[in-house]
Amino acid sequence: MSKRVVIDPITRIEGHLRIEVEVDENNVINKAWSSSTLWRGIEVILKGRTPMDVGLIVQRICGVCTYSHYRCGTEAVENALGIQIPLNAKYLRSLMLTSLFMHDHIVHFYHLHGLDWVDVVSALSADPAKAAQIALKYTDKPIAAGEGELRAVQERVKGFVETGKLGPFANAYWGNGTYKFTPEQNLIALSHYLKALEVQRVAAEMLAIFGGKSPHPQSLVVGGVTSVRDMLSPARLQEWKQKHEIVTDFILRAYQADIVMAAEAFGTEPSVLGGVNVKNFMATNDFVLANGEYLFDQGVIMNGDLAGVSDINPDLIAEDVSHAWYNADAPQHPYDGTTIPNYTGFVERDTVYGKLPTLDGDGKYSWVKSPRYQGEPVEVGPLSCLLVSYARGNKVVVDAVNALLARTGLPVEALFTTLGRTAARMLQTVIVAQEGLKTFDALLTNIQSDETTYVKPHIDPSKEYVGHAMMEAPRGMLSHWIRIKNGVIENYQAVVPTTWNAGPVDANGKIGPYEASLIGLKLEDPTKPLEVIRIIHSFDPCMACSVHVMDFKGQALSEFRVSPNGQ
Repeated sequence: MSKRVVIDPITRIEGHLRIEVEVDENNVINKAWSSSTLWRGIEVILKGRTPMDVGLIVQRICGVCTYSHYRCGTEAVENALGIQIPLNAKYLRSLMLTSLFMHDHIVHFYHLHGLDWVDVVSALSADPAKAAQIALKYTDKPIAAGEGELRAVQERVKGFVETGKLGPFANAYWGNGTYKFTPEQNLIALSHYLKALEVQRVAAEMLAIFGGKSPHPQSLVVGGVTSVRDMLSPARLQEWKQKHEIVTDFILRAYQADIVMAAEAFGTEPSVLGGVNVKNFMATNDFVLANGEYLFDQGVIMNGDLAGVSDINPDLIAEDVSHAWYNADAPQHPYDGTTIPNYTGFVERDTVYGKLPTLDGDGKYSWVKSPRYQGEPVEVGPLSCLLVSYARGNKVVVDAVNALLARTGLPVEALFTTLGRTAARMLQTVIVAQEGLKTFDALLTNIQSDETTYVKPHIDPSKEYVGHAMMEAPRGMLSHWIRIKNGVIENYQAVVPTTWNAGPVDANGKIGPYEASLIGLKLEDPTKPLEVIRIIHSFDPCMACSVHVMDFKGQALSEFRVSPNGQ
C-alpha cells in the first residue's frame, strides 16, 4: 500500500518549498510533487513603470542572488533598446558575478547542503589527531584541519549542543544510514562549515567593492555602471584582488578537498547515484574574459547526448501553467507571458504523519510555472553549465572535469547523479575563481587607455521595444523578458533557474527535474526522508520571493504600509 510523505517546509533554502512523495510498500518513491507555496508578484508590479527602474526592482525577486536579477533585468532593457555598453562595464559586471558565484557556492555547500552529507553528532566522537592525518589525504595543505583546530571545533560544538539550543543543527536526521563519512571526516567538514562562515563574509565584501553593497548592489544602470572611482582606484582594485586570494585559498584547500572526500565516501551510496532523471540540459555563455571571449559556452543538450549539443533558440521557450496556480489557455512565450493567479488550495488526506492538507497532484499545486524548451523539461544549473561547455570542447572545462574524474576514479557517467551535481557546483566555483583573474587583468589593461563606463540610453515613446537577457546565475540559466510601449513597461517575465528545475508536471504529463529526480529513490525511513532533502538541496533551491503571503484557503494574511518619512 502506498504512503504519502510531506516535507514542508524544506529548510536551508531561499524561499518556501514543499515536497510530497508517494512511496510503495518497499519505501521506493513512485510519485513526487514539488510546490512553491508563496506567490511572487514582482512581474505584475513592474507594469507601467519606467524601464530605467527595472534592475533595482527585480533584484528584490531574491534575497540571495540579488545581483543576478539586477544585472539580467538591466541587460534585458539594454537589449530591447539596442544599447552596447562599454568594455569596462562588461568587465566590472563580470567581476561582480565572479564575486557572487564564489560567495554563493561556498554558502550553499557548507551552510545549506552540507548537513545532508555531514553528521554533526558523529563528529563529536571523532579523534582529532586521526582526523588531522586524514585531511592530508585530500590536500597537502589542509585549511582549518590541524589537530588543535579540530579539537577546538569539537569542544565548541559540544558546548553548543549541551546548551540545548542547537540552532542550525536542530531537527536533523542524525544517524541516518545514508550518512557515509567517518567520524573524523565529519569533523573535518564541520570545521570547514564554521570556517566558511568567516570566508563568505570576505566574498560578500568582494561584490560590495564594485557593487556599492551586498546584497542588493546599486552600481548598475541601463547603459553601464557607476562604480567609476572604484575602478580607477589602485587601492580598491588591490583590495578586490586580496579578498579574491583569501576566498580562492579556501575554495582550493577546503571546498575542493571536501568534495573529493565526499566522492570517495559516497561513491557507492545508492541514494546519491541517481537523481538526474531529466537528461536535457541548458546553459548560456557568461563571464566575459579578454578579447570578447566567454568562460562558459551556451547550448542545449537533449537526451544526455553530449555529442549533439545545439545552440539555444529563444523562440522555443514557453511556460506551461496547467498544474500551476495561474490562468492561461496554453503555454506562453515569455514575451507574451501572463501572471494571473488562480489559487485552488489543498486536499486533505492520510500521510505518514496522520491527516494533513496535501497537494492536489491531479489539479494545480504550485506557484512555480513549468518552463519547457521545445516542449521538453530541462535542467539548468552548474551541472548543465559544465556539461554544455564540456560538450563544446571548452578546454578549461574539459581539463577540469577530466582531472576531477581521474582523481576520484569516477566514470563520466557519475556526472549524471546527485553526487555529480554537487561536485559540478564545486568545480564551477574553482574554475570561476581561477579564471576570474583574466577578467581582472583585462580590466587593468583597458583602463590604461579607456575610462568609459557608461552610454546614455534613449527611449522613443512612439516606438515599441522587446528584448531579453540570458545569463548564468549561481543556480543556472536566468532570463528576463521585457516589452516596452509608450515609454513604460507593458509586460515583463522572469524565467528563473528554479522555475526550470522545480516546476510541476505539464499538460503533456512531463515532469520537471525536481520531481523526476526523486522517482525510484528508496527511503531508509519515510518519516525521516534525508535522501529526498539531499537530492533537492543539490539543485540549491531558490524559490521565488514575493510581496504576497497567502494561507491555504487563498486569503491574504497581512498588508503592511511603511511611511517614507519613517513615521
